[in-house]
Amino acid sequence: MPKKLNKRIPLDSAPGRTIYLHHYPADNASKVVIMAPAMAVPHSYYADFCSWLSQQGYHVIGFDYYGIGLAQEDSLRHFDSSITDWATLDAQAVLDKCLTDFPELPVVWFAHSIGGQLFGMLKHTDQVERMITVATGTGYWRDTKPSLKYKSLLLWWAIVPWLLPLVGYFPGARLGIVGNVPKSAMAQWRRWCLHPDYLVGAEHLYQTYAAVKTPIISIGFSDDELLTYRNIDAMHDFYRSAPQRRLRIEPADFDLTSIGHFALFRPRFEKLWAELLLPQFTAELPTDRAMPSVE
Repeated sequence: MPKKLNKRIPLDSAPGRTIYLHHYPADNASKVVIMAPAMAVPHSYYADFCSWLSQQGYHVIGFDYYGIGLAQEDSLRHFDSSITDWATLDAQAVLDKCLTDFPELPVVWFAHSIGGQLFGMLKHTDQVERMITVATGTGYWRDTKPSLKYKSLLLWWAIVPWLLPLVGYFPGARLGIVGNVPKSAMAQWRRWCLHPDYLVGAEHLYQTYAAVKTPIISIGFSDDELLTYRNIDAMHDFYRSAPQRRLRIEPADFDLTSIGHFALFRPRFEKLWAELLLPQFTAELPTDRAMPSVE
């Protein structure tokens, strides 16, 4: 697959807070797609997919949350960010810029994991044509896969509380857990994952999320190593005013042995991009508050 070059654009999401956009332009683009990344995952991980998607006729805008991607490990302890800041400052700035720069084109919020969790904190979501979520669910520890439950308790009660003040950030890349995460973001995520209603309950955002009316297409995978369908349904249930279609995908449906939480965006899944993801950008929008379905 030939790569399409992207243009890196600095964007100040707040005074003294610079993030970077990655624009993959398309000739005669029909829509603008914002690639909202997962927790601690740099934009570079999605670059092949974004390049491919732009070749299908979409302007694609990727970005890194502050402290992720372009930030180096040895500097991460010198600045900080909460996850709420990632939403209300960084993601908001990206959405606002896209709405301003491409006023004539529909905007799609294409979210991987936490990228779909944060959408409810944004303003102007009524101007987004659709949100497509991939492997987006709550992180409440009791609802995760059985193999993760006790590992989660170890992480949240034994590792994170002493490691954050000691190191000044969460050195996940070194530990093989998540990735490097700013101190405040990791502390906030811990609080969310210990709350039965995750971020919506921990931050008292029930009405805020219930007010979102943007149609949602959710894609979840049966072999997701982090999320159960209970996690996925719980997160999307908070968007209770949004018309939804929930797709539950078995790898065997596409002659695959596994997909999981992260692997979808690797180039070897290009066939799945075409067969599963691409149709969601033009599929008829859901109009009802649909129950989960197998499709």
